[in-house]
Amino acid sequence: MPPRERQLTRETEPRRGDLGGLVARGVGWMMTSQVATQLLAMLTSVVVARFLGPKEVGLAAEALVFGSLALVIVDFGFGSAIIQRPTLSEEDRSTAFWAGAILGVALTLVGVGLSWPIASLYGEPRVQPLFAVLSLSFLFTAPSIVQGALLTREMQFRSLELRTIVATTVSCVAGMTLAATGFGAWAIVGQDLVITSVGSALLWRASSWRPRGIFSMASLRGMAGYTGHVFGSKALTWGTVNLDNFLIGRFLGATALGAYSLAFSVMITPVRRLANPILQVFFPAFSQMRDAARIAPAWLRGTRMVALAVVPAMLGLIAVAPEFVAALFGDKWHAATPVMQILAPVGLLQTLTALNAGVLQSLSLTRPLFRFTLVFSVVTVGAFVAGLPWGIEGVATAYLIVTVLLQPVFVVITARAVGVTSADWLRSVTGIFQAGVVMLLGVLGVRELVLRTNLPVGAQLAVLVAVGTAIYVPLVAWRAPEVRAELRALRQRLRRTPVIPAPGSSEAAL
Repeated sequence: MPPRERQLTRETEPRRGDLGGLVARGVGWMMTSQVATQLLAMLTSVVVARFLGPKEVGLAAEALVFGSLALVIVDFGFGSAIIQRPTLSEEDRSTAFWAGAILGVALTLVGVGLSWPIASLYGEPRVQPLFAVLSLSFLFTAPSIVQGALLTREMQFRSLELRTIVATTVSCVAGMTLAATGFGAWAIVGQDLVITSVGSALLWRASSWRPRGIFSMASLRGMAGYTGHVFGSKALTWGTVNLDNFLIGRFLGATALGAYSLAFSVMITPVRRLANPILQVFFPAFSQMRDAARIAPAWLRGTRMVALAVVPAMLGLIAVAPEFVAALFGDKWHAATPVMQILAPVGLLQTLTALNAGVLQSLSLTRPLFRFTLVFSVVTVGAFVAGLPWGIEGVATAYLIVTVLLQPVFVVITARAVGVTSADWLRSVTGIFQAGVVMLLGVLGVRELVLRTNLPVGAQLAVLVAVGTAIYVPLVAWRAPEVRAELRALRQRLRRTPVIPAPGSSEAAL
């Protein structure tokens, strides 16, 4: 076999070494990135919401509902398959790239063609150009899926997180500029296009791999069993996350959807900004372990670290939502306040179970993942429809009820997969929850006193956040002492773990 052909067919394995150190560095970069991007995202949300009213935000949300589905289709599970496979050939990588590229082109054309019927479905002509232009994001996303998956497989989180920071910064500046200069709903669509295009360009700069003219049906079939269930799970999750937006926009109008979307975006922030990035770190680590006995303690520790941040944030939001909305977004968004309070526990439970999908995928248990997601999605859609007569608060309440009933089932499925019990999972977060509940009660009590003062609403919010922090931090140190040990271990690993470039990567590109 010629040398070049041997190079094309040679299989590669995930990087070995100090896996714990690589995870620690990944978490460190993730935390740095998420602090930076979360501050930027919050600033942008405040600026955009103040320049735009609920109607304009609702119009953009109507366009984004279907746009996000196409991004799920573009990936089709190829990224997860590349990360999870024990060995990876050049045929696998190039085949996945070209399959995604073809899907990206097709979806762009389909998206433009469907923009008119989708606008008619909403009964809102202004949605048509928004959706048509948003379809370009499929072209920007598709060519970078394999590059991102390869960097994740090699646990090159420095490149990935620097890319996230840069892309988020550029897109936030674009969104705020468009909002301030009177572009209305186009500010949100433009921000989405900028983060997609800039992020894809930076992934190509960070990865040295380039596709070759190879397309193997055998390789495609080999990935199909895994990618099919992963894609199905992601598509169903998309339905759960977005169908409420569609139903509200269709039957309750863009103004109601704008208020609901603001509340939903605050609720989903911990999932997108905390749990998903941590999953991005842990999934390749789980895939390299390939051993339930090793994955189980890592899963419990990861969940505990997620809980450390999300429990006070979501429980605290229940108490301070009126001040939070008034201080940051203004009085015109008051309709979002009760919805935000209802959805806060949904965000809490979904964030705490976000690592579960990575555990099941790493063990190739994609079938039970798909089955659970199917049941959850069907029940949730039915609940959305049932809640519509009671407006956006009814839809939010229906979502909460389904989440409380079914997310514990997801914990049971994952715990059995790694050989532990759901009680083990519960014990891993019990101390943190105890601290969070006491904090919630304390903040509610102090809030009654603060409301009797003449402090501006921003100062009231600051006082309540300070009180919550003062209660939570010592309590969590008392009730969950294992957290301190884990944080110390994480700091030690970060100090002693060197940066090891992956073979063939260009980590220093950023």
